[in-house]
Amino acid sequence: MSQEDYDQNCSALELKQGNQSSIPDPPPAHREEAKVVSLKLWILRWAIPVLVVGVGVIAYTMLSAPLEKPKKPPGVSRGLKTRVIELRVEDYTTSVETSGIVRAHNEITLTSQVPGRIVGISRQFEDGAFFNKGEVLVQLEEADFAAAVASGEAQLAQASAGHAQEKARAAQARRNWEDLGYEDEPNELVLRLPQLREAEARVEAAKTQLAQARRNLKRAKVIAPFDGRVRQRVAGISQAVSGGTPLGKIFAVDYAEVRLPISGNEMGFLELPEDRDDPSVEVVLSDALDGNNETRWAAEIVRTEGALDQNSLDLYAIARISDPFGRKSGLPSLRIGQPVIASMQGRILEDVIRVPRAAVRQLKRIYIVEYTDESQAEVRCVFHTLREQMVNKKELTVRGINVVPIRGNEEYLIIRDESISNGDFLATSQMAYVPNGASIEIIPDKDEEDSPAKAVDGSGKDLKKPSS
Repeated sequence: MSQEDYDQNCSALELKQGNQSSIPDPPPAHREEAKVVSLKLWILRWAIPVLVVGVGVIAYTMLSAPLEKPKKPPGVSRGLKTRVIELRVEDYTTSVETSGIVRAHNEITLTSQVPGRIVGISRQFEDGAFFNKGEVLVQLEEADFAAAVASGEAQLAQASAGHAQEKARAAQARRNWEDLGYEDEPNELVLRLPQLREAEARVEAAKTQLAQARRNLKRAKVIAPFDGRVRQRVAGISQAVSGGTPLGKIFAVDYAEVRLPISGNEMGFLELPEDRDDPSVEVVLSDALDGNNETRWAAEIVRTEGALDQNSLDLYAIARISDPFGRKSGLPSLRIGQPVIASMQGRILEDVIRVPRAAVRQLKRIYIVEYTDESQAEVRCVFHTLREQMVNKKELTVRGINVVPIRGNEEYLIIRDESISNGDFLATSQMAYVPNGASIEIIPDKDEEDSPAKAVDGSGKDLKKPSS
C-alpha cells in the first residue's frame, strides 16, 4: 500500500466517526418502553412451554387415576324356587324300536329248461304284475317238441314189435327143444334169452325217450311256480333262448320278511324265539320314508339268525309280514326294498319310576322336594291353600340323588331307587346351585293360582293322596 492510499483511508475513517458522533441519543421514555416490551417477549417465550407441560401433567394425572366404581346396593337373598311333579312307583312295559328293509322271502330268476324261440308272453309277466301259481308266463315254439314226441312214439312202437317177436322166438325155441326129447335144461342161447333182453331194453329206452320228449313239450310252456309278482322281465317275443337262459326275476307274495337288528342292550328286554316251537314276538311296522303315513302293518318275529353281525355285534331277528301287498286286508302295500320302523313290546319292569329328562341334571342327578317334619305323607295329600304353602315354605327342603337309569327314551328315564317313595315331589325347574337340605319354595302353575286348593304339580295334574 502506498502512502497516498493510506492517507485516503484515514480520512474516510475520521469522517465516519464524525457522522456517528453527530446522531442524537433517544429520549429516556423510549428507552423504558423498549425494556418493557423486551421483558414481555421474554416472559411469553418461557410461559407457553411451561403452560403446555403443566396441562400435560395434569391430564396424565387425571387419566391415570383409578375410577371409583359405584357401590352396589346390598344384595337381596333369594331362596330356591321350583316347580314340581309327583313321582309314581309303577310297572312299566318296555318297548324296543329298530328299523329294517322289507325283502321277499323267496326271490328267483325264472329260466327256460329247454331251448326254443319265444312265441308268447303272458300279460302277467310284465314288470310289477301279479301272477298265480300254474299260469303260463312264457310260451316257446312247440313244433320241434311235438315232432320229438311223435318220433318217440314211433320208436316205442317199433321196439315193442321187436320185443314181441323175440318173445315169440324164445317160446318157440323152448318147444323145439322139448320136441327133440332132450332131458337137459337148454342154455340161454338156445332159448334166445339175450335177444329177448335186448328187445326189452329197446322198449324201455323208447319209453324213456318218449317221456323226455313229452316233458320237453310240456316245458315249452314256462309255468309260474308260486303266487308271486314280477320284479323284472328280461326276455321278449321272438327271442331264441337256450336251457338256463334268464327270462326275468320274480318273487313270492304270500308273505315278506324284514331283517331287524337288535342291539346287545335291547336283547335283555325281548324274549326272542330261538326254536321253531317258541312263541313269536308281535311287531308293528310303520313307514320310514313318510312320517305322515299313519298306516301300520302287523308282523311277527318268527326266528333269529344263529350268529351276531361281525361289524355291529347286533343280533338280526327275522320278522314275517303276512299279506304285505294288502291283497286280502286292503291296506296299502309294502314295497320290496322299502325301509320301515319296527316297534315291539318287551318285558315288564316292576316297581320303577318314570323321570322326565328335563328334570335330570348333570346326566344322572335329580332333586326331591320334601317336608322336614314327620307329617310329609299327610301334607303330600293336598296343599290346603296357596297362602299356607307360601307361609310354610321354609319347611320344604331339597335332596339330591344320583340315579342309574335302567332304560330311557327321548322323554323319560326309567329308574329304580328305594330312597324314593311313591308320591315324592320331583323338582323340574333349572337351578344353578342346589345344596342338600336347602330350603326351597314351590312355584305354582297358573291354573293352581286360580284354584289354590289343588296340589302343586308341574304337569298340571292334581296331586291326590297316594295309596298306601
